[in-house]
Amino acid sequence: MSDPAAHRGTPSGLPPKIGRPDLFLYGSLALPLAFAGLPVYLHAPDFYATSYGVSLASLGAVLLGLRIVDAVQDPLIGAFSDAFAARRKMILLAGAFMLLAGFAGLFNPPALPVGGHLAWFAVSVFICTTGFSILSINYQALGGIWPASSSDRTRITGTREALGLVGILMASVLPSVLRNTYDAAAAFQVVTLALAVLLIGGGWLFLRWFAKGHLACAPSSTDKPQTGPASGGFSSLLRGGWARQFYGIYFISNFASAIPAVLVLFYIRDRLAAESWTGLFLLVYFLSGAASMPVWQMVGRRVGTARAWGISMIVAVITFVWAFTLGAGDIVPFVIVCVLSGSALGADLALPPALLADRIERAGDQAIASRYFAVATFFAKASFALATGLSLPMLDALGYVPGQPAVAEVGLYLSGVYALAPCAIKIVAAVWLLNSLNVVSEKTTP
Repeated sequence: MSDPAAHRGTPSGLPPKIGRPDLFLYGSLALPLAFAGLPVYLHAPDFYATSYGVSLASLGAVLLGLRIVDAVQDPLIGAFSDAFAARRKMILLAGAFMLLAGFAGLFNPPALPVGGHLAWFAVSVFICTTGFSILSINYQALGGIWPASSSDRTRITGTREALGLVGILMASVLPSVLRNTYDAAAAFQVVTLALAVLLIGGGWLFLRWFAKGHLACAPSSTDKPQTGPASGGFSSLLRGGWARQFYGIYFISNFASAIPAVLVLFYIRDRLAAESWTGLFLLVYFLSGAASMPVWQMVGRRVGTARAWGISMIVAVITFVWAFTLGAGDIVPFVIVCVLSGSALGADLALPPALLADRIERAGDQAIASRYFAVATFFAKASFALATGLSLPMLDALGYVPGQPAVAEVGLYLSGVYALAPCAIKIVAAVWLLNSLNVVSEKTTP
């Protein structure tokens, strides 16, 4: 472990400039985390619906119920992690084990009687997402309390999310490539093995960063008295003016993004009749997000992080609404939609965590950083659960059947839920944010 004195900052009292090697070591864990998340949220419902005949309504209900459990679980994970911060390494290892075990069970179910697959799906998703929460909450909290200047905090989140996008790219392409050779079950066995390798490798690199003692000079609960709204726990945190604005906007924005994420495989296969192009669409979308991330970081430095986030929401709406107009065979137009709408993704990934890290530093809340990120994780999951719990049963009620061409009225229903509804919701988030810039960016006291 390095000498804490080496990290106390420059003679001016400011934190030292963070080097790229340390940024890479810290960000390395984001790759396997993102790789695990995409198949769970994107492929698993379709996998169980098409391979085992589980109804969309049942899958939506189960996912919604699991996110209700998260409503209690994620804040508890945050509080537990803060209380046992000295054992953060063991907490991270436990989360990694649960994530991998749940993922392996989810995509490698045994032979089960009728109705058994839905129960297996529920248990596996619970174990997997609990491990994911433990890892992501503690991982983001460690980045949030890493002593850094405001610009370096954006670099920390930017590097983490950029490497996360690499993981998403790998997860978006690998199943599609494997499906050219294997059936769905065999393909996801390979994906499970790939996750194990990535998690071990990324975890080892991250633990090298952890062992270097970068957090030795981070303020603790004894360094600065907690007088802000977060000091009384989650209820008081959410009663604070800043938290109400930030988390509300964050939830609405994530809800808008979650709807097309839930439905994209159904839309591509049954509306565009382009299942073989799925890997390309996802690759183009996430590559656009990765390429745009430095641009949004530059915009954030010039106009402010919160304003840049609001601008990205407007870009997302203007570019994604055209997906409603597409139909069977519209491959090139949808590629263009993926490029343009994907350009807003980098901002959605990098800017909100940077705002959280700035808030933690200004409020002196490093000792309870896990709670800030636990609340953010909860709202992200809740938005996805709401999107799943509403969109899948709604399409089921409107007559949409997975695996059958979505034409005539059913096709319009699928396109409307996939494209128009998210754009309308995103507009709400953008207007709210742009009307609350002074509070979210803390230019005035909330």
